[in-house]
Amino acid sequence: MSAELPGGEQPLLAHLLELRSRLLKSLVGIALCFLPLAYFARDLYSLLAAPLLSLMPEGSSMIATEVATPFITPFKLAAVLAFVGALPWVLYQIWAFVAPGLYQNERRLVVPLLASSTLLFYLGVAFAYLLVLPTVFKFLIGVAPEGVTVMTDISKYLDFILTIFVAFGLAFETPVAIVLLVRTGFVTPAQLRAQREYVLVGAFVVGAIFTPPDVLSQILLAVPVYLLYELGIVAARWMVPGAREVEAQRRETLAPRE
Repeated sequence: MSAELPGGEQPLLAHLLELRSRLLKSLVGIALCFLPLAYFARDLYSLLAAPLLSLMPEGSSMIATEVATPFITPFKLAAVLAFVGALPWVLYQIWAFVAPGLYQNERRLVVPLLASSTLLFYLGVAFAYLLVLPTVFKFLIGVAPEGVTVMTDISKYLDFILTIFVAFGLAFETPVAIVLLVRTGFVTPAQLRAQREYVLVGAFVVGAIFTPPDVLSQILLAVPVYLLYELGIVAARWMVPGAREVEAQRRETLAPRE
């Protein structure tokens, strides 16, 4: 059970009021990020569309198939970027809400996990934008039938980009997920190492699902996922107290049966 607060546990109403306060502060942080981003919404969309526009044939452009799409889509992008930009503040509010109910050793673990998960998500998005998208669009434009001009709808393009960003952002969270699994006792680092072959195959399956059907795009997702899996095993052995001791005890327990 979580550590008891000085003076006894807070009543349910106090927890609900604290939760409301943290939610409001999170929304205010997102709103403050959205206001300046909304002003540059059109420029931000042009920057987002650059990987595709740079590969499209000369004279072609993106299109809008609905009346309000040119107005709504850039603001939708600004809203998403506002949430991503305010993510550290939102995570801090979550941390501030749950921290009083955690033990001291749990607090020491949660802080680096929150910081690393935010950084890894940003790295995943940057990796997708700088390396994956140019490769994906070069493939898609290259396989277009002769006589077909690629003219993507700006709303569909944004949805596609966000899907790629979320996929790579979550994929880069693999080390954090592994640390949490080891911390909760579901698995040990030794068991994770024993599943390497299956994880490698699974990484390529995930790459085939979330990227176009070319080998290079699949490799660009599968290889980082597998490397992050190995990084997660190392991080779990270092960050989770007693992980090595648990491995040794399990080896001693299983030794007579082998």
